[in-house]
Order: sequence, then structure tokens, then C-alpha cells
Amino acid sequence: MFGRLSTVAFQGVDVITIDVQVQIISGQHAFMVVGLPDKAVAESRERVRSAFESLGLSFPWRRIVVNLAPADVQKEGSHYDLPIALGLLAATKVLPGDVLEDYIALGELSLDSRLAPISGVLPAALHAASLGKGIICPKACGGEAAWAGDIPILAPATLLALINHFKGVQVLSPPEPMMEEAALGPGRVLDLRDIKGQETAKRALEVAASGGHNLLMLGPPGSGKSMMAARLPGILPPLTPSEALDVTMVHSLAGQLNEGKLIRTRPFRDPHHSASMPALVGGGLRAQPGEISLAHKGVLFLDELPEFSRAGLEALRQPLESGKVVISRANAHVTYPSQFQLVAAMNPCRCGYVSDADRACSRAPRCAADYQSKISGPLFDRIDLHMEVAEVSAEDLTKPATGETSAVVAERVKRARDLQEARYQALGMSIRLNAHADGELLDEIATPDEEGLALLKKAAERFKLSARGYRRVIRVSRTLADMEGADGVLKRHIAEALSYRRLHVK
Repeated sequence: MFGRLSTVAFQGVDVITIDVQVQIISGQHAFMVVGLPDKAVAESRERVRSAFESLGLSFPWRRIVVNLAPADVQKEGSHYDLPIALGLLAATKVLPGDVLEDYIALGELSLDSRLAPISGVLPAALHAASLGKGIICPKACGGEAAWAGDIPILAPATLLALINHFKGVQVLSPPEPMMEEAALGPGRVLDLRDIKGQETAKRALEVAASGGHNLLMLGPPGSGKSMMAARLPGILPPLTPSEALDVTMVHSLAGQLNEGKLIRTRPFRDPHHSASMPALVGGGLRAQPGEISLAHKGVLFLDELPEFSRAGLEALRQPLESGKVVISRANAHVTYPSQFQLVAAMNPCRCGYVSDADRACSRAPRCAADYQSKISGPLFDRIDLHMEVAEVSAEDLTKPATGETSAVVAERVKRARDLQEARYQALGMSIRLNAHADGELLDEIATPDEEGLALLKKAAERFKLSARGYRRVIRVSRTLADMEGADGVLKRHIAEALSYRRLHVK
């Protein structure tokens, strides 16, 4: 007897269809799983056997061969349990095999035949939709699969419920798509109004939000760097439907989706500086997405930037330019999206008070040069905005909060972003923000006026701007013009953009 069913193997956001072929033949009793399985896949036979016994199903006492084809693709994880069990049920004529051929199945079986939630259901459902098939997944993942569109979805809680459905004893209701609730309720929103003083730094934060630019804040401890970074998502526009789907797929693959709910808010990831390079960029045994991919379409905040490992920081350089990360391993070659906005914060030196003679350590000012040299020049060059955050004065601390709220700033950010999106759509471009413009496109939309060009040329010569730094000044100046509603880039925009660069006098 022979039965087959489809499941999926996850390689990043790309999905490879796997045919589970079950054959029961005469001969010595054995249950074999072949086709490059890892330990979790090899253990499927014990989980399937126990699930059958818990349902009182007679397990065939003959040789059972489960072939996971194609054999040259590494199989990993527990999501092969359900297709193996269904292939076995089809091979023993418990279920009709022709009905199962219309579905892709994935799910982990508990020993008592319940279906446990797994990762990656949303990209699997989208793949099933592209093949014109339905999907069978655990009940806990049904709401996630429902976002794939109008496809047949079976989301049983147990293997028995699925068997009864196909036998007509009961009917499984289609799951409803679920959406996450707001991360913070009313009265708990992190608001820019809470930050006293620091008007220049808040201006830089608004510029970063308006154009999607990377931002580095350098200042003494307690100056409000982390507070401002935490409030950046509050002034960013919400995710579009397509962006929400992209973000949710990445979190689904990483197994970090909350009850299968669609993510509505922009991610804000703030890993500790002890995070390893695989934790930051992705990797590990199963080439999982890292923090930069989990921050896709959102914000990656690196506090105490020099304390991160040098290898991890240098690995950020390529994703910052390309918007994707390629993870190469001996058994996997995976590409994950990583179009994130980097916001970093650091003290000027290890003690943090190099500019205060009363509190600076005995190694000042040498300690500042040594500490900041932990960040390479190429990485500094890839950060559009460099902002020195001053210490908050006692006068500002004692005054009541009178600054603008996040809602007011968010309206201005939205207007600037809408202007950029309309411009790039009119030009037939796929990008939406000034931070992603380059080459001839940047020359077309952001060539400064005569006075601005003269200022930029003089600054490039005096401060030794690299070609990358030169282009990033133009990008920021285009954003400043959009915030103002100006048609072209003027001298004042170039001047302000230059003030946000880490300049070295020749």
C-alpha cells in the first residue's frame, strides 16, 4: 500500500514542497524515515506511533518506509509529524488519498494525538495558495493561515477531529484571521512630550523618521538617548497591509508570532549588547532569522553600541546597504529580508563624562578615542545622522513638559513620507523613502541649487567626505526639503544635513 502527501521545508521566506511517500510492504517489522532527516524528524515515528495508539488505531505490523522526497534537501523540525500520519492513514485506507492530495499539511503531533503549534504556517499557507491547494495545520495556527487568502483551511485541535472531518462525522469550521491588539493601551503610550529639553535631538529624531534614515546618538549617561529611541515607533506611520504581511511572515518563521496574529505595529527590537553575531544577523543550526530580520520594516535599536562584538557590528554593513541578509551555512543558503532603520546610542567614552573635567576618568581624553575607535569608519559612514546629545540641564528638568506630543510629530512625518511615496510612484520606482534612493535617481530628485552645491563641495573637500558620506548628505537634505514642502534642495537643507555628519577637519 502506498500513500503520499505534501508538506513544506522552510528555507527563509522561500518554501520548498516536500512529498511524503508512505509505503507498507511485507517483511520484518520496521518503521523507517528516510530523506536526510534531522533528529526531530527521525523521532516523528515515535510520536506518530504513540498518537495512533492513543486513538485506538491499529498500527500496521509490517515494514513501513516513509520517504521524504527530494532526498537531497535537509529536513528539520517537527512539522512533518502530521503529513507522515496522514500518509500512513491513506496507505492503510483509513482516509481517502485522493482527498488529501488537495492539501498541504504540516503540524507537530503530541503523544496523545493533539496538534501542537509550529512555526512558519503563514508562508506555507501562501505557498499552498500559489499552488491552488488548501492547507492543514494545528488549530492554534489557523488564524495565521487565514491571512493567506481564500483557500481551504483545516485547523483541527486533534488528529481524531481531522479524521472525523474527512469521514463526515463532524465538520471543522474555517478559522478566522486574527490581528494583534495595540501593544500599549491608552495612557501608556511612550510620548515625545515626556522628554524634557533636547529639542535639537528631537529634531534629528523627526528627520530620521521622515526619511527612514539611520541615526546615531552620542552623549553622556542619562541624557535621554534610550528614551528618544523608544519613542521613535510612536511617530512612524503604521504598517501598510503588504508590509504587515511581510513582517508577520518573518516572525512566523522565527516562531515568535503571538497566537498567529497579524502584526500591525512596526517592530522595535533592542537586543542586549551581549548578543552574538548569529543572534544579530541570523544563523545557528537551522539558519533562523536574526534581530535585523525581526526588525524588518521597523527599528533596530542598539544601545551601548561599542559594547557589541566587533564581528556582529561589521556584519551589519551589508544588510544596511542591501536591505537583506544572506546566511550561508554548510547545509543551508538562506536570504532573509532586513530593511530596518538602525538607531544606535553610545557614550562618548567608557566612563561617559569625557567632556566634564570634574567627572572624567584619569585617561581622558584618550579614553574617548579608544572607546569610539571600536566602531569602524565604514560603519559610521553608513549612518546618515550623527547627533551629539547634550546633558539635560537642571533648569529643563524642573520645568513642566511643554514639548510637542508624538501625535503632532507623527502627522508631520506622515506628510513627508506621503510626499516621498507619491514622488517615487510617479517615477515608477519601487522604493518609498529617501533613505533608499541612490545613483541617477538621487541626482534627479535631490540635486542642490547652485549655492547648496558650492557649500557641499567645500564641505566635502575640507571634511574629507567619502563618496558614501557625500550621497547620504544629499539624501538627508532631500528629506529636510520634503519636511518643509520645498520643491528643490536649497543651501539651508545642505547646511543642516552637514550638521548631522561626523566630520573630520582636514
